[in-house]
Amino acid sequence: MFERHQHTTGAVVGYARTSTFDQVAGLEAQIAELKVAGCSKVYSEQISSIDAHRPQLKAALDFLREGDTFVVTRPDRLARGTTDLLGIVDDLRKRGVRVRLLSMDLDTGTATGELVLTVLAGIATFERSLMLERQRAGIAKAKAEGKYKGRAPTARAKAGEIMTLKEQGKSIPEIVKATGASRASIYRVLKAA
Repeated sequence: MFERHQHTTGAVVGYARTSTFDQVAGLEAQIAELKVAGCSKVYSEQISSIDAHRPQLKAALDFLREGDTFVVTRPDRLARGTTDLLGIVDDLRKRGVRVRLLSMDLDTGTATGELVLTVLAGIATFERSLMLERQRAGIAKAKAEGKYKGRAPTARAKAGEIMTLKEQGKSIPEIVKATGASRASIYRVLKAA
């Protein structure tokens, strides 16, 4: 692994990922494709994209500097979804790092690449709006049919217990642990009292 003092601006860095350890051939194919694309350094790991801790991705992102190019074979190798992808790309763009997605022939250093990312961002926002609209319609229907009760108000139901614990000198973290209510809810109950 390169040390920070050995890093030169303009590096082409790749990232390869497969979901499971039995996909060795898939990982090797990605690494080969990244090397053909000019990557002088490739970070790779075999871990699910839903795993919050992807150490090699973090290492790659930490390594990148202004003027570098970050290359992945496909967007799903880098991100959990469109929103995650756009967040990673936006962070890198702010740091002066170009992103190339080989399968889409997308390069954020070009006007076309920027346009495609803008369209993707619009689609992600649209999808989120549609999902929320469907959720609201489902809730309204369930309420109309008398099937929707909403989330039980944890803190209000436990207000007596919260007050008793506070009077006993318990700290907020101790009250959270004992009641299961959130800190904010506990503060609301205490303020109302």
